[in-house]
Amino acid sequence: MTSDGTGDAPRGAGRYAPSPSGDLHVGNLRTALLAWALARGSGRSFVLRIEDLDRVRPGAAQRQLADLARTGLDWDGEPLLQSTREAAHRAVVERLTAAGLTYECYCTRREIRAAASAPHGAPGAYPGTCRDLGPAERAARRAGRAPAVRLRAQVHEETVQDRWAGPYTGAVDDLVLLRNDGRPAYNLAVVLDDAHQGVDQVVRGDDLLPSTPRQAHLADLLGLPRPEWVHVPLVLNPQGQRLAKRDGAVTLAELGAAGVPAEEAVARIVASLGLPGRPRTAQDVLAVLDEDVLPRAPWVLDPREWTAQRTG
Repeated sequence: MTSDGTGDAPRGAGRYAPSPSGDLHVGNLRTALLAWALARGSGRSFVLRIEDLDRVRPGAAQRQLADLARTGLDWDGEPLLQSTREAAHRAVVERLTAAGLTYECYCTRREIRAAASAPHGAPGAYPGTCRDLGPAERAARRAGRAPAVRLRAQVHEETVQDRWAGPYTGAVDDLVLLRNDGRPAYNLAVVLDDAHQGVDQVVRGDDLLPSTPRQAHLADLLGLPRPEWVHVPLVLNPQGQRLAKRDGAVTLAELGAAGVPAEEAVARIVASLGLPGRPRTAQDVLAVLDEDVLPRAPWVLDPREWTAQRTG
């Protein structure tokens, strides 16, 4: 089965795809820098996608693009708004449905969490509650709740090859394709939009590695090539948690207000990559890029130390 709506974009692109739910923080910018450097360093183009299917904060996308530019990144073409692709997403779901590869799901999030926490339940995986409902039961449930649409997965697990993590085998459940509000779900949209943009290298945080087998299986069903995945370490706070707003000044705007200029923040992000020659800018990174020395462990960061140095 092949997907329609993937366009004629040439192959050979890396990408960065933020959700405009807020400003990018230091960890986001570091992942974007790695995605850009690995794409440019391999001769690929580099594209952006604004994943605005939900959680959109007004003005966030514009600020994100401005911060990426201040970091020294450039990109090819105009950023793609994911919401403009909804018709193509739904068309693919219709084709999957016609092939018998979807079903309606009426479960609430609470019901799914309860099933996943039961003995022998796979953490985070959908247990298939609605997979084999009969017509009468479907009609009764549909009368009380708008359904989501799930993929009828053809495997229980899948192995993917990651450039940094190596082979990774993970569970494949019946992932959501359309939410119960009718909007495309992340795992569907990311697979289709990467193909549409000609993306054959996906560099992203390693917290997304567990979702990759699901996306690989969906791509296989659609006859789409799997991209090269490179899951890179996250930025963590001193407590070992993913860097977040709770950790103080973590965006370029917040750091600037605390006395840390954007150029200095970028230089510190670049320095965290451990490349030779002490590069300070994105362009410096390309000049000395050596993937073999890029760190495979998380960067532990306390932004309060940065601001304390400026105000102490």
